[in-house]
Amino acid sequence: MANEHTVLQFPLSSSSSSSSLSAKVHPLVVFNICDCYVRRPDQAERVIGTLLGSILPDGTVDIRNSYAVPHSESSDQVALDIDYHHNMLISHQKVNPKEVIVGWYSTGLGVTGGSALIHEFYSREVPNPVHLTVDTGFRNGEGTIKAYVSVNLSLGDRQLAAQFQEIPLDLRMVEAERVGFDILKPTAVDKIPTDLEGMEASMERLLALIDDVYKYVDNVVEGHIAPDNSIGRFISDTLASVPKIPPVAFDKLVNDSLQDHLLLLYLSSITRTQLSLAEKLNTAAQIL
Repeated sequence: MANEHTVLQFPLSSSSSSSSLSAKVHPLVVFNICDCYVRRPDQAERVIGTLLGSILPDGTVDIRNSYAVPHSESSDQVALDIDYHHNMLISHQKVNPKEVIVGWYSTGLGVTGGSALIHEFYSREVPNPVHLTVDTGFRNGEGTIKAYVSVNLSLGDRQLAAQFQEIPLDLRMVEAERVGFDILKPTAVDKIPTDLEGMEASMERLLALIDDVYKYVDNVVEGHIAPDNSIGRFISDTLASVPKIPPVAFDKLVNDSLQDHLLLLYLSSITRTQLSLAEKLNTAAQIL
């Protein structure tokens, strides 16, 4: 008689879909989560909230917005303010009806015991929600951001539990957003960099990247490393996208932009001085 074995297994539909699933998060979501964490109640150890966005044609979950949801949790239970969650969702969809629930977020490193209960609630709101975790402590000067989906773990025909499986996450920023994100990493910041300082940091980063590409091309030409056609095409497309501007015209463009920037700084300084003077004159008039 053949022996029957009962084994742990993942449902094929869930595992195959989660393995191909990926997410893309906009910097606004990260900034919003950090702001909610700073404003959290004193007794709250973490902040949770709803993620809004859409599903792109290639299946990528595009996370574009978020809002915090009041909650309380203990070692064995979690309570969410469901009415607040639904009211906030209605308000957001009045502004942008294309944004729908795509998952939820929590602050801290990785998932916790109560995450399964919260994920179960969001699974009733949207199929296969994404769980985003943000390390707002920025340990070691790095902000760890991860995305997970839930995969059911079963024993034969009996479902035992759900396992969180990490999925690829894409966090892309323009240079202005990159400067703001870098400011969040240190535990203490003496001052916020000016626009010129931010531009200088961006140019230094750009020069470092160009130097890395230059070394890679040299190593390929000299035969030190094997060529990669995909990287070569990417470098070619990048160079082709750069507009061909004569050096004189480029210098004039940069100088004109710099002059406009300095003019705006000068006008803003005059405005602040005028407001300060008007406030002092108003105060003196009230005293007299």
